[in-house]
Amino acid sequence: MQPYLQLAQIHKKFGSFTSLKGIDLHIENHEFVCLLGPSGCGKTTLLRIIAGLETATGGSITLAGKNITRMPAGQRNFAMMFQSYALFPNLTAYENIAYGLYSKKLSRAEIKKRVEEVLDLVNLTSLASHYPGQCSGGQQQRIALARALAMAPDVLLLDEPLSALDAKVRDKLRREIRNLHEKCGMTTIMVTHDQEEALTMADKIVVMNNAEIVQIGTPQEVYEQPNSPFVADFIGAINFMKDDSTRELHPQDQQASAIRPEHIHLGSFADDEGGALQYGKIQNIEFRGSFYRITLQWMDDERLANPRFVMIDISTEQSKGLQLTKEQIIPFSLPKERIITFETEKPILVRA
Repeated sequence: MQPYLQLAQIHKKFGSFTSLKGIDLHIENHEFVCLLGPSGCGKTTLLRIIAGLETATGGSITLAGKNITRMPAGQRNFAMMFQSYALFPNLTAYENIAYGLYSKKLSRAEIKKRVEEVLDLVNLTSLASHYPGQCSGGQQQRIALARALAMAPDVLLLDEPLSALDAKVRDKLRREIRNLHEKCGMTTIMVTHDQEEALTMADKIVVMNNAEIVQIGTPQEVYEQPNSPFVADFIGAINFMKDDSTRELHPQDQQASAIRPEHIHLGSFADDEGGALQYGKIQNIEFRGSFYRITLQWMDDERLANPRFVMIDISTEQSKGLQLTKEQIIPFSLPKERIITFETEKPILVRA
């Protein structure tokens, strides 16, 4: 069965600069996809090409079997929500949402019905007569989202829509966006550099770096089975080691083994069953609410110029029985089944 939205060998050059290199991507109908990567990796350029706001240097885009590569943005029935929201300051929330509907030549009654529906959908009915300047950042974000939803788009495109908001509002609104995506049955593509947003919102994550796609998978797949040190390092915290477990490794290196901080056993929770018992001296203790992040220095490395350090996450509840202090020497173990080893191309999960 053909994918709903298909990108084939999308290239983009700005003069001598290559912004995108041969992007191939399949997106299913009703899927929520996050384009995730560091600044400058090409994710926003790719979103703009999908929207029709940029023209690809090469490649094709197909929607529901129809080639739309050269179709103007206004004919694609895509809605795009920008990072800045781009609301008209002299129009009320109602008027901002209704603005795009006039181009569809709907009757006033139809426009009124549609605007009221989306205002109710985003819980802003009481603010219909408010101007953007009278609304909070989170409320402005919902107005912009309602304006996009009012167009009943085939595909909703979001360009870092939450980046300007504080952490608590951002956390609430990402749940709202995900819920609206499910209620409306849309296909949604969101650009973000925030790994937590991608992990909590997406059905599928597309990790990009240096103008290319480096991994595609579900949030669980890219977190638990990263296919390169770059992906492992970009999504979540991780400890890198050489295969011989004698030196620290950097994410740029290709031959590596690694383990997530939460998968290491510490103190009374450490044992020999999953990996050899190690000892480390506590260098730092960070309280992070539901868990503590402990940084240990390997005791075997005390006299080395470049000693190894390992991050270990333990729940706040587990920490109560350990009474951890700086400089304390404590056992830990690396369960073999949790160690990821990287080859040049694909990861191999090392099993005990």
